[in-house]
Amino acid sequence: MKVLEVDLGERSYPIYIGAGILGRDDLIAQHIKGISTVTVSNTTVAPLYLKNIHALISAFKNTDIILPDGEQYKTPETLDLIYTQMLEARCDRKTTLLALGGGVVGDVSGFAAASYQRGINFIQIPTTLLAMVDSSVGGKTGVNHPLGKNMIGAFHQPQCVIIDTETLNTLDDRQLSAGIAEIIKYGYINDLAFIDWLDENMDKLLKRDPEALAYAIHRSCKHKADIVAADEKEAGQRALLNLGHTFGHAIETGMGYGNWLHGEAISAGMVMAAELSQKHGWVSESEVAGIRTLLKKANLPVEPPAEISAEKFSKLMSIDKKVQDGVLHLVLMKSLGESIISSDFDKTALQQVLARA
Repeated sequence: MKVLEVDLGERSYPIYIGAGILGRDDLIAQHIKGISTVTVSNTTVAPLYLKNIHALISAFKNTDIILPDGEQYKTPETLDLIYTQMLEARCDRKTTLLALGGGVVGDVSGFAAASYQRGINFIQIPTTLLAMVDSSVGGKTGVNHPLGKNMIGAFHQPQCVIIDTETLNTLDDRQLSAGIAEIIKYGYINDLAFIDWLDENMDKLLKRDPEALAYAIHRSCKHKADIVAADEKEAGQRALLNLGHTFGHAIETGMGYGNWLHGEAISAGMVMAAELSQKHGWVSESEVAGIRTLLKKANLPVEPPAEISAEKFSKLMSIDKKVQDGVLHLVLMKSLGESIISSDFDKTALQQVLARA
């Protein structure tokens, strides 16, 4: 097992990464503050791993809340369902919420923890690759709105993150590739050597080689932990983690939540960000081609859906958390492996990218 620390002063917490660590009750018990817990999972994950959690928390009074599975259920209505069941179970301020599942479970459960009785403790137990390397770390929680993804939420850090890599054995291939999209993102933000490693080891990741997966997860979490420690609430540097996300969120919203997986949308979004960067002369045509090749190698889409017009893309991108004082900020590539946040991009070039897409 490896342990990373997210250094946030009194809100610091560990990320545990290892195979079979859901069998270790010493990890989870030390982070439960009161006598009661509530475990939130979904209809896919609960039959697989809820019994493991029950064995770890048998000393606590626990309530299970099982959500439907899918991005389309990351809504205020699902959040209200969690509130209702917690109130019915008489959960109080010392209750610890356990989020067992992928990014949707972690995001909506984390927001419930952030807002229930003005904030209770929670623990992230991600079971998808994307949640392990991205959404479970950093304290971003929230729900979607029909007009925009993740527009309603709060920053609320977990007590710890427990990443059992063996849970990836039950993850379907499409979800695995979606998680690899977020891993690739870290390389293009600021770690070109990681891109070389991913290119050489992509087959191992797709075949779920335990050592390759553990290495990629650890390196990705280290990148995110460092960035979150420097900029917890996204006042500056943390926005770099949104490479491809403004385009990707527009795809998810425009196509209807759940039709494109988050990682799939981010993959196409990274290519669009690279193309816009190329139009500014920051990356070459061959480098953009290399990005496409690596993403295709991970079985990810590199073109956005034809159903979204340039006009609709523009409208969807205008409703985004990266819009400040009416100005859109995008994460672009200043060079391969060096990303920047810019509002001073060529608006005509952006329209050309959207029109080509």
